[in-house]
Amino acid sequence: MRNLWDDQEARACGGDLLKLRVYTSRLLGREADLVLHGGGNTSVKKTETNLFGEQEEILYVKGSGWDLATIEAEGFAPVRMDVLKKMAALDRLSDSEMVRWQRSAMIDPGAPNPSVEAILHAMIPFRFVDHTHADAVVTITNTPDGARRVREIYGDRVLVVPYVMPGFVLAKTVYALTRDLDWSRCEAMILMNHGVFTFSDEARTSYEKMIEVVTRAEDYLKAADAWEPWQKTSIPSLTLSGEETGDLARIRREVSMLRGCPVLTRLLTDEICRGFARRKDAADLARRGPLTPDHVIRTKRVAAVLDEDTGAGLRAFTEDYEAYFEEFASAGLRRLDPAPRWAVWKGKGILVFGTSVKELMILTDIVRHTVEAIERAEALERWQALPAKEIFDVEYWDLEQAKLKKAGQSPVFQGRVAVVTGAASGIGEACVRELLGRGAAVVALDVVKDIQEKFGSHHVLGMECDVTRQDQVEACLRRAVEVFGGVDLLVSNAGIFPQGRRIAEMPAGVWAKSLAINLTAHQQVLKACVPYLRLGREPAVVMMGSKNVPAPGPGAAAYSVAKAGLTQLARVAALELGADGIRVNVVHPNQVFDTAIWTDEVLQSRARQYGLTVQEYKTNNVLKTEVSARDVAVMVCAMLGPTFAKTTGAQVPVDGGNERVI
Repeated sequence: MRNLWDDQEARACGGDLLKLRVYTSRLLGREADLVLHGGGNTSVKKTETNLFGEQEEILYVKGSGWDLATIEAEGFAPVRMDVLKKMAALDRLSDSEMVRWQRSAMIDPGAPNPSVEAILHAMIPFRFVDHTHADAVVTITNTPDGARRVREIYGDRVLVVPYVMPGFVLAKTVYALTRDLDWSRCEAMILMNHGVFTFSDEARTSYEKMIEVVTRAEDYLKAADAWEPWQKTSIPSLTLSGEETGDLARIRREVSMLRGCPVLTRLLTDEICRGFARRKDAADLARRGPLTPDHVIRTKRVAAVLDEDTGAGLRAFTEDYEAYFEEFASAGLRRLDPAPRWAVWKGKGILVFGTSVKELMILTDIVRHTVEAIERAEALERWQALPAKEIFDVEYWDLEQAKLKKAGQSPVFQGRVAVVTGAASGIGEACVRELLGRGAAVVALDVVKDIQEKFGSHHVLGMECDVTRQDQVEACLRRAVEVFGGVDLLVSNAGIFPQGRRIAEMPAGVWAKSLAINLTAHQQVLKACVPYLRLGREPAVVMMGSKNVPAPGPGAAAYSVAKAGLTQLARVAALELGADGIRVNVVHPNQVFDTAIWTDEVLQSRARQYGLTVQEYKTNNVLKTEVSARDVAVMVCAMLGPTFAKTTGAQVPVDGGNERVI
């Protein structure tokens, strides 16, 4: 565990206690082995003058919804210390009452809700308090002999607290244990199966105590040859076959049905995850429980275990979850969805399931850390998580239930996967951005090399792909399914606009190239996508046609014929795929001037040809309006979405109104 303290950065805080609190909180947040995605909390105590000139002691404690890695000063909730101390002395208090009273004691009503451990922070008689869920420490406490091992490592330098629920119960437990404690002789608290607290009147000392406490746990695991046990075996790499990719898309569909909404799925095949999936006892280990009780909100208590019959594995998980709920639920409690959040796919790797790319990334981090901890605990002694009842109490904690009720409406395409061809510029790029804005995960295909980095988003998988090459298309789709789980939406957009030639003067190469890219490639992409679309959620296809289909002009035979063929392909596809619930529609754009083919020179030349100014030419339609790539993309999204849920085989112009078309 590295000590990241930097004297120059600390001096930049100018001695301001809250700025120092932000600084060392971020140091902790940088270390994934200490905290993950909102885990842990920190605080600082300050004396401030209120509106009436009175001195008040205020606890600035991390607020709900903030992450230590990125927290700002406004992420700390300021709570009056006198109220928190009085709350600690109460015999009983429900957690919902605790939250309400903590909020009422804040000096800034616009600040976030204080951490549920605010009372505990207030009770510790030091200015700075740091709390993490350090992997190394929790790994050791998640073994049968964990308490003895903790005392062996730290002796009487730390206070060991048996596991109890976070919130008021934990605060009362520590309150009782520390009534006669000489805090000057206590350097830290270890909360069994939960985490670590360190504290000091100096920000640096409290932070460095945390680093020292965790380092000692890491050293203990290293001395026991339990630090990196997965490196002892060489694991071969994995490449999914087409059949296995189809299995993955089928798993995603079934998990989506269990969860009641579309989910994304990612296959993790790094050395640690693949090695774990190859263990003979992986099914047993994955069903023993989470790394910390807090993780159950993200991961549920256990993983699903899948082998050749993946459906049977998912049914077994669902039945076990329903039995778990029935065993521990009190009257009136509503069961959450029975879908797994992660699964061990035997011999292949680990799957994570999330309604968004952000959730996939969070689950990926938590599951990898959990698997590492399980491997280490097994090498040390035996992985032993908390009993199911303790985990259930956190999963169905009334505070967590309240958060779920506040969840807003999801974006229209959240959890859906869209493939866009010709995605690097023009209409294709606009479609990617509009789909992203509506919550989709997007697979962006284009022949240009920079497509991989173009969008700079984890929500976009950019891949270089020549859509005239069936092998490249199929390889890209297999990769897309490994990363996102399937395909729900297809925007078949890739195309070229060949130089105008009359039929009698048409070079064979120009004709053949236009048909290859503007027609045949679309058939190949659609053919490759159909098996995944059949397993998708509300699947839909939009083909990018042209005004030249209903209103062709001289000199554009190569383009017009290809686009007419593409339109006919879409109509036949609508007939053939309708029974599978796959909608296929066509958009016919015209004169979309913010695309690569419409350079200033081309625009000026065309305008002169018609005796118009450039602006007159750009608005030369019935509505006298310009048509942009985004206008087309908005229509594409509408046709992919619920507005056109009952429509297939349709052709819609986006051209400002063209007299010849009308």
